[in-house]
Amino acid sequence: MTTTGEEHAEARTGPWWWVRWRSALLDGALAAVSAVECAFEGVRFGRDAGIPLAAGVVFGVLAGSVLLIRRKWPIAVVLVSIAITPAQMGYLMGIVGLYTLAASELPRRIIASLAGMSLVGMLIVMLVRVRQDMARGDFALGDWFIPFASITTSLGLTAPPVLLGLYVGARRRLMESLRERADSLERELQLLAERAEERAEWARNEERTRIAREMHDVVAHRVSLMVVHAAALQAVARKDPEKAVRNAALVGDMGRQALTELREMLGVLRSGDGAAERRERSSVPLVAVGVAAAAAASRAADEGEGPCLSELAELVGQSAAAGMVVDLSVEGETRSYAAEIEQTAYRVVQEALTNVHKHAAGAKTYVRLAHRLSEIAMQVENEPPPEVSSASSARLPSGGNGLVGMKERVAGLGGVFVSGPTDAGGFRVSAVIPAS
Repeated sequence: MTTTGEEHAEARTGPWWWVRWRSALLDGALAAVSAVECAFEGVRFGRDAGIPLAAGVVFGVLAGSVLLIRRKWPIAVVLVSIAITPAQMGYLMGIVGLYTLAASELPRRIIASLAGMSLVGMLIVMLVRVRQDMARGDFALGDWFIPFASITTSLGLTAPPVLLGLYVGARRRLMESLRERADSLERELQLLAERAEERAEWARNEERTRIAREMHDVVAHRVSLMVVHAAALQAVARKDPEKAVRNAALVGDMGRQALTELREMLGVLRSGDGAAERRERSSVPLVAVGVAAAAAASRAADEGEGPCLSELAELVGQSAAAGMVVDLSVEGETRSYAAEIEQTAYRVVQEALTNVHKHAAGAKTYVRLAHRLSEIAMQVENEPPPEVSSASSARLPSGGNGLVGMKERVAGLGGVFVSGPTDAGGFRVSAVIPAS
């Protein structure tokens, strides 16, 4: 079985043009047998041609030794066998040469031409030889025997090796094609496995980012309000005990809401981890585990367990209770949207209000929500903050991820997100999300 390309180069261990030593030894043995045959036939050739017998033997040895190059130059071997056919020698070389020629990668027209030349040459030589034998009285048959014996012998010496060579060559090419196809399929499977692993890693990274956004939205807003109320509680604790009690109650409510949302999120994550562990125990590939974990972590959004737009008034009321002057306006006919759209719109407003608490405490804020025909739009804009605010002592930290998270959320739904300072010195956050 021959090989191609790099495998062919790696498999080559024999001398010169032979792939293996075994092939070289086989060709050497065939060439030696052919040389001995031609040497014996050269004796008769020298006697018939009237030349020294030693010259006939040397000629036969040299002619028969040509079989050594049959793998490298099969055409030359066949041409030499055709050339020495009139001398009635080189039968083994002709048979092996035709087989090698037919099994090679040469064009079929060349193989057919040389096989036809060998057949015609052998037919002519056999006609002459049988006629001479019958003239000497070696055979006492009719004239019909001459063409019959010539055709039968010539076909017997040319057709079988050619047909066998064609079969072996076709089988070899088929096996090489199957091997190349198997190698190609193996490479494709390896590539698909690498791509699947990349997709699983991408899904895990995306889910980590989503979890980080959810944690930021849940913790940042509630804790920011708690810090603002705590600062206000510290300021009025002695002057207005009733207001301090109300602020303390608000802080407690905010803490309980934050804990409730955190428990819901952690419950989703825990269920996702359980699914991943079950899949690992059932020997499911790592790719499926990663995808399953990502799907489990997004279950809350799919089932609508998160916040929705109907809770927007409550959200604004919480900021107002914390001392923010906030105005909410809703345009268009109120209707329900997909859970993920409502949660994203809610989170955008929530994060924008949180940023106002952090960076513009005491500034008047406008929250606008517009229900349009094929989209929902929201805008949170605050005026410049006063120079001295009652919540300035809260010193709320900022991680710098709020705007990035909002933009990722909106872009994930095919929407548009814009944020930046206003000409009046305030800040504006705008988002438009397709309704379907």
